[in-house]
Amino acid sequence: MTPDDRTLDLRDGDVRFRVLSAGRGEPLVYFHSFHERGGWSPFLDRLAGRYTVHAPLHPGVQGSGGVETLDDVLDLVLAYDELLDRLGIGAAHLVGHFFGGMVAAELAATLRARATKLVLISPLGLWRDDAPSADLLILPHEDLPAVLFRDPASEVARRWATLPEGDNENVAAQIESVQRRAAMAKFVWPIPDRGLRKRLHRISAPTLVLWGDADRANPVVYAEEWQRRVKGAALSLVPGGHMVLHEAPDAAAAAVAEFLAT
Repeated sequence: MTPDDRTLDLRDGDVRFRVLSAGRGEPLVYFHSFHERGGWSPFLDRLAGRYTVHAPLHPGVQGSGGVETLDDVLDLVLAYDELLDRLGIGAAHLVGHFFGGMVAAELAATLRARATKLVLISPLGLWRDDAPSADLLILPHEDLPAVLFRDPASEVARRWATLPEGDNENVAAQIESVQRRAAMAKFVWPIPDRGLRKRLHRISAPTLVLWGDADRANPVVYAEEWQRRVKGAALSLVPGGHMVLHEAPDAAAAAVAEFLAT
């Protein structure tokens, strides 16, 4: 599926969002994480069969801009609030992975009317000294597959890890990776606890916490922590690692669609 690709300027052009959209049905907004490239994936293709999926790229990532004008997570949340207005969306299903899960949770806690239902996929934002999340922002590229994927030798992991062969394309890919991670690092590095735990009780939307059962980047112990802190949250474990949306797009999309349909 080829999504519609558009760029929307907010705040007199100080913040710019590139948004990929496809599908028909109820609106669903997907918030990506550190190591997703291109902004669209087979997981979103599956969901676009049932929903109108909007996948904005965070400010500073691949055509979105203005991250330097955002001081903190609240600024980012309010920028997304304005983006939803520009998209003509009052309330939507909010789905996010890791950093994107943190953004979705912050939106649902701060602006409760925005979230119809909430899906948090291995979300970032909590911290336990006894089970620290891996620092995915600074790990060398060659070390990432073993942390991100259940099977780093799998075809999907090898495709993800392969950089372009041409010198110019290789350099461009590495620069893009640094820029993408730096744009999100501003809001979560070095410790991702920015007080979200104090706001999770405000979430009123029905919530699904979804985790890869072999997640080595964000320990599965956090799944129970999120379920405990978000009132009434359901928990689903899907076979896969941290990049479960790419390793098992069919199973992950089926779990999300089943939850949203109930």
